[in-house]
Amino acid sequence: MNEELLMVRIAELYYDEDKTQDEIGALLKVSRWKVGRLLTQARERGIVRIEIVHPRARRLGLERLLVERYGLAEAVVVPSPDGDEGTLERVAQAAADYLTALRPVPRTLGVSWGRTLRAVAEALPDGWASGVTVVQLNGGVSLNRRSGGAAGLAVTIAQRASGHVSLLPSPAILERVETKQAIEADRTVAGILEEAAEAQAFLFTAGPSDASSAHVENGYLSVEDVEELARRGAVGDVLGRYVDAEGNIVDSQLDARTVGVGLDRLRAAQRAIFVTAGRAKHDIARTVVASGLCSVLVTDETTARALLEEQ
Repeated sequence: MNEELLMVRIAELYYDEDKTQDEIGALLKVSRWKVGRLLTQARERGIVRIEIVHPRARRLGLERLLVERYGLAEAVVVPSPDGDEGTLERVAQAAADYLTALRPVPRTLGVSWGRTLRAVAEALPDGWASGVTVVQLNGGVSLNRRSGGAAGLAVTIAQRASGHVSLLPSPAILERVETKQAIEADRTVAGILEEAAEAQAFLFTAGPSDASSAHVENGYLSVEDVEELARRGAVGDVLGRYVDAEGNIVDSQLDARTVGVGLDRLRAAQRAIFVTAGRAKHDIARTVVASGLCSVLVTDETTARALLEEQ
């Protein structure tokens, strides 16, 4: 029997018939050392291919590829159910689990707002941390009196950590640049923005440039405003700031009326945790990870695969 046929026979006995290397050696009258060497060569030549089929193993592979492709510190990928139903809840729970396990625990956590972070806040257990100060990264006082928005989720995250909260008492987008400048010049507001900029960790999401935007829901922009931003190249907003596919500000005048921490702080942060879920956010998610706005990504498997597709 030539060596290649011997290699194939050894692989069959080992993988198909569950024989030990000692048993194979005795059966074929070769040394155990030679059996081990030929098994290794069988894998190297592709005669034997080993595949881990557990779903968690596939997601670990996606996480590793995301880290390598985008230079992330970490990636967390959860399975995607059929369609988008339930995806947000799964991703929010994964983000809550990540925060709970985070070490060292950040003394100050800067948070944005929106439906995704509301789900993360609700998924956090009581006692997820102790004594964390939660500070808003961008304005979020609703213009249409909707309740439970930006302030509510920041309070929830802080309360469940027996911590404190610093709220930013301003709408996300103001009508006049002068009004925005006056608000940010206020000593209290300036102090909160400084505290937010220096947070040890950031937790944020991003929204698409379409009618589902939280800015439309909360009365800051009309559907027509967002559609115009999309025509000008906006793929979505990060901390209320509308960016194109490369992460550049699309409308400088709108940006000048936006209250909150600038995107440069996200890029400079050691731990900027980006949470995103669902197909509608694939374009803005790609922009966030590709333009260095996050160091940690928490998302679903469908989004992860979309981020790894060649553009």
